[in-house]
Amino acid sequence: MMRSGNVLCKWTRRSLIFSAVFFVGFLIGWIGRPCTHFIPVKNRDIRSKLLHEMQAENIRAYLRNWTQFPHSAGTMKNLQLAQEIQRQWKNWGLDSVELAEYDVLLSYPNKSSPNYISINNENGHSIYNTSLFEPLPPGYEHVEDLEPPFNAYSPPGMPVGDLIYVNYARHEDFSWLQKQMGIDFTGKIVIARYGKIFRGNKVKNAVEAGAKGIILFSDPVDYGAPGVLPYPRGWNLPETGVQRGNVLLTNGAGDPLTPGFPANEYAFRLDEAVGLPNIPVHPIGYRDAEKLLQHMAGFQAPPEWKGQLNVSYNIGPGFKDSYSSHKVQMHVYTRNEVRRIYNVIGKIQGAVEPDRYVILGGHRDAWVFGGIDPTTGAAVTHEAVRSFAKLVKEGWRPRRTIIFASWDAEEYGMLGSTEWVEDNAKLLQERAVAYINADSAIEGNYTLRVDSSPLLNQVVYNLTKKMPSPDDGFEGKSLYQSWYEKDPWTEYKEAPRIRKLGSGSDFEAFFHRLGITSGRVRYTKNRKIDKYSNYPMYHTVYETFELVEQFYDPSFRKLLTVAQIRGGLVYEIADSTIIPFDCRDYADALNEYAKVIYEQAKQNQMLLDKYHVVFDSLFSAALNFTRVAMEFHERLKMIDTSNPLVARMLNDQLMLLERSFIHPQGLPGRPFYRHIIYAPSAHNKYAGIPFPGIYDALFDTAYVPDQYKAWQEVKKQIAIASFTVQASAETLKQM
Repeated sequence: MMRSGNVLCKWTRRSLIFSAVFFVGFLIGWIGRPCTHFIPVKNRDIRSKLLHEMQAENIRAYLRNWTQFPHSAGTMKNLQLAQEIQRQWKNWGLDSVELAEYDVLLSYPNKSSPNYISINNENGHSIYNTSLFEPLPPGYEHVEDLEPPFNAYSPPGMPVGDLIYVNYARHEDFSWLQKQMGIDFTGKIVIARYGKIFRGNKVKNAVEAGAKGIILFSDPVDYGAPGVLPYPRGWNLPETGVQRGNVLLTNGAGDPLTPGFPANEYAFRLDEAVGLPNIPVHPIGYRDAEKLLQHMAGFQAPPEWKGQLNVSYNIGPGFKDSYSSHKVQMHVYTRNEVRRIYNVIGKIQGAVEPDRYVILGGHRDAWVFGGIDPTTGAAVTHEAVRSFAKLVKEGWRPRRTIIFASWDAEEYGMLGSTEWVEDNAKLLQERAVAYINADSAIEGNYTLRVDSSPLLNQVVYNLTKKMPSPDDGFEGKSLYQSWYEKDPWTEYKEAPRIRKLGSGSDFEAFFHRLGITSGRVRYTKNRKIDKYSNYPMYHTVYETFELVEQFYDPSFRKLLTVAQIRGGLVYEIADSTIIPFDCRDYADALNEYAKVIYEQAKQNQMLLDKYHVVFDSLFSAALNFTRVAMEFHERLKMIDTSNPLVARMLNDQLMLLERSFIHPQGLPGRPFYRHIIYAPSAHNKYAGIPFPGIYDALFDTAYVPDQYKAWQEVKKQIAIASFTVQASAETLKQM
């Protein structure tokens, strides 16, 4: 028995050794295994071949074809466009192309009873009505199924009341009118100009002030450039142009009926949707706005509140002289309904790390024709997909899996992308390396604009240094050089400016909720001299193919450049042995943001002292992160990255760094925004702010009565930020 036991022990040990060797061999083989389709491509610069494959004429053709008809979310035209994109991606040879379907709450105007605003006399009879439709641009008179201007998710209603002009309807605008001028908004209708902040925040502020309706208009000072003619003779907004847009405030929750969960067939839907305003909202052109404002009573607005209309910009409330008994009435018939939306999802499977995803996605739904937003981005994405697919047909495969997405219902609050992220959250948290956003590719033709996580700074810089500039006067120079000369970041570092990610596009759920490293690239205006908001034709019927071809990019060289940068970023992240993220840029950003938020707080130094508010822990955490980031990159130089296990370990640290800034409970009052370093402002969804918890807490100290509680919240948010930065540094340390 003893001998049998020894033999059994020896056999067991040998079996265990054999099993261990087999397992390690299997693990190394699995990680390093090639895809069965993979044919090595030698002696070829794949990135250069990819970029040279992209053609401006193809982008032009896609843009022309896709902007000949309206294609808003939930309509048959947008479904047909999704099916066309799906068919072409399949024909080009992607490994898989699917439609991801969701049933979400959308919003539409009533075509038989379009919304409008009236001025009523003392008998309640209308003496002036605003326009029901925008006149169609030349060449589009034949178009059918055109929806009149509206603000999505406005409730229906016909409120009547005195009118008050509230500038941009910011928090500070209402506060000044209430506290300094003694204006009571209860039962009033307010009129505000577009610009500065997200339109949904304007509505929220009006609701909180007590107004019962809000009218929005585009003032020519905010949506026009000096010396430029209105469309179609130029690219300035005509007097009849009306900016559409949603006024939803779900704060990253996605579909208003299924917040936090995908709106699929087994979803639980709320009885009452979240984030919807409870007062009517309607947009108008500036010709109609001038009619409403020209007889206003009250004192004149401050100079900085005045635009370029031929009125005195009186505040109100109500009208004066012969109009003193007149009222304004809103006629809003907008309705909400659940409709199906369709994302197109295509994949190229990775050859070495198929379980790591690099995602390029942008939306295709438009308020009308979508000449700039979003179809310049959709056309650029389409050409990038074609170029990647051609390389695959020739035998190349990326190291990691590439996912392409054509999102639906972005204009309604990033619904298509958010529902897909919610549907795939577990996979994405474990496997997503980066998300490159592909919304509008051009909003001006002056220089490049990049908004991204600091982890992408160096890969963007390195890529643009290798690309020629498409800018006039910069022939023979790199894109990096023209970008740097036109928009330097000199107050921070000697490099071109890269901005913080705010919101208002499909990166929101990836970056702000899940902590997936994200970035976006487009061409933009001259931020130093072009003070108009966005671009003048934004979300109007005049946003056509001709607008782009005649005024923004006649040669399509700038759109081609954006396609090459977006595609180049995807290639570099998907195919590099070590993910090309640089933690040292994050360290620089954290130190800079700590200084900025401290300087903001120091404006109330007396209160800082009174409530014992200090930022020492935040500065200390940022410095510690800097030290660890430097050590990580020094270690990276010495490690054998050809070892697949070592490469995988380092790549996981890089991939998960952004995730380490995620707070599971989210920001106060905004649980779906979970990134502690970046978030859209609670008071302007468009603007990205650093250390948003601290920023918003500091903002609130100026407006809340309980100062002790307000400053306690500031201290709490400093502690959360300090802990998060310190904990993130730990993830970069050697195991």
